[in-house]
Amino acid sequence: MARTSLPYSVAQRLPRYLMQVQNLRQVGLKWISSQDLADTLGLTSSTVRQDFSHFDFSGIAKRGYLLKGLEAMLAEVLGADANINMVIIGAGNLGRALALHGQFPARGFKIVGLFDKDPRIVGRKVGRLEVQAMKALPGVIRKSQVAIGVITVPAASAQEVADQLIAAGIRGLLNLAYVHLVVPRHVAVVDARIISSLQELSYAIKAKSRPAARRS
Repeated sequence: MARTSLPYSVAQRLPRYLMQVQNLRQVGLKWISSQDLADTLGLTSSTVRQDFSHFDFSGIAKRGYLLKGLEAMLAEVLGADANINMVIIGAGNLGRALALHGQFPARGFKIVGLFDKDPRIVGRKVGRLEVQAMKALPGVIRKSQVAIGVITVPAASAQEVADQLIAAGIRGLLNLAYVHLVVPRHVAVVDARIISSLQELSYAIKAKSRPAARRS
């Protein structure tokens, strides 16, 4: 299994591997070479082999990797082999869209609560969930052993929400607010900022459209 800590770049690639392996299994594929897997993800075969070497997982000569075993290994490392409960804070457009996303259960995640501080929203149904008041948050986290809190509130409210989640026992935050969160060292935070990603993409498009520099 994995070493105590992984290089950040390797950890970032693991979810991509898992999703691609699951997609390949769904179409009936049983084996794949490191080169073919690399090609589907825009990587090199050496990168794939080096990444999997962290887990003592190797392929078979002339056959490659058994996808069933590869999926099981990646799912265990990422914690996707067990249901991970999470709550969403903020029942605005983004929060509701996430609550209605149908792929979370298939990937090992279960939304057990949707919360908002606006009394006009509390009580409304969003799919199978009913928007709950923030005062109910600690009880839901304890009862359902929630591991992840998803923050979709405006930036001005994000730190307060993060503090409430952490106080209730949450140790992982997915932050979709455009603000840096200050958290204790034992709490993990992943920032997911769509606008920032679009800006990066815009820069990449411009960079690729520039004429290549002439060699002297």
